[in-house]
Amino acid sequence: MNMKQQRLTRLIHSVITMLCVVASPVAHAQLTTEDGFALPQPGRQFTFPRDHGSHPEFRTEWWYITGHLDAKDGRRFGFQVTFFRQANRQPDGTVRQLHFAHAALLDAKTGKFIHQERLNREGWDASSSSTGLDVRNGNWTLKQETNTQRLQLNATVHADALLTLTLDPAKPLVIFGENGVSRKGVAQNAASHYLTFPRLKVSGSVKQGAETLEVAGDAWMDHEFSSSQLDDGQVGWDWAALQFHDGTEMMVYRMRRADGSTDAASKLVLIGKDSTQRALKADAFSWKEITTWQSPRSGAKYPIEVEVAIEQTAYRLRPLARDQEQGGDITGLPYWEGACDILDAQGKIVGRAFLELAGYAGNLRKHLSGKQ
Repeated sequence: MNMKQQRLTRLIHSVITMLCVVASPVAHAQLTTEDGFALPQPGRQFTFPRDHGSHPEFRTEWWYITGHLDAKDGRRFGFQVTFFRQANRQPDGTVRQLHFAHAALLDAKTGKFIHQERLNREGWDASSSSTGLDVRNGNWTLKQETNTQRLQLNATVHADALLTLTLDPAKPLVIFGENGVSRKGVAQNAASHYLTFPRLKVSGSVKQGAETLEVAGDAWMDHEFSSSQLDDGQVGWDWAALQFHDGTEMMVYRMRRADGSTDAASKLVLIGKDSTQRALKADAFSWKEITTWQSPRSGAKYPIEVEVAIEQTAYRLRPLARDQEQGGDITGLPYWEGACDILDAQGKIVGRAFLELAGYAGNLRKHLSGKQ
């Protein structure tokens, strides 16, 4: 090989190397936060049942179940049970794991809404397994049966109610986002790994006082883990999970900026009957506030009735009760999480939904960043 050919070969190798570095999505990827917690990385290979469990290398994690229940006597309930894990780096470098939990029950007929919040350190009173889905906070438990995807959920709401529920996935697990990462902003830390069972068939019982009702219905379960979620300029989010009577679903989140505008990282995902996903960016859908309600406790003003429109189709989420605010007694972060009906443009009920409104009271950014 002459000198000219050698120089040409070296030049080609240099160009190829440079292109590989530029093209690689992880060439300059930030792997952790400044205080050492993991950040979501594209291309993660999820392994189950292990990834249904806890990921203590990430700062924040939650297992979120919301659903609608019907009793044989015609009574209807909305429920939510959520287990949170929050890690905080201590001055000596060690990590303290805290476990929050929220439970709520709405009696749609009476409008009575009850809720409870818990906080315990990792240990005797609270834990989350890293080998599979097995989380608990006091006597509240969520566990996946060995070798199946069936979930068992048990929770009380003070001394007023007891939920004993079995949840069976009616559709396969969905992983939201691109290449395994659900982006909430342009910053690398504004992201999560986002796993969802978009439709679970529920059976079991609701006990109120001396009365026990057999119930059945549908639920939605989110499992997210991250080490932040909010980007600069963002103050909170509006999220909704819609389950249509035709067997399809929709997940939508609107990341809210401090000036009230919708962040470009907002997303809407349609889930087909065959579980295929169709993701739409922020400029392909609209979110319109219809009715607001101001909490007499926190003073927060929530848009509790909204309209979500895509292309030529609009759906209105109408709450079953106005006051479905919860949390805040322990965390100082009240939020509105409510059971809703889905109405089409003609006013026909075409499904059921849950709507979450976070960041309208308290400092959500401070909480998610671990700066307690």
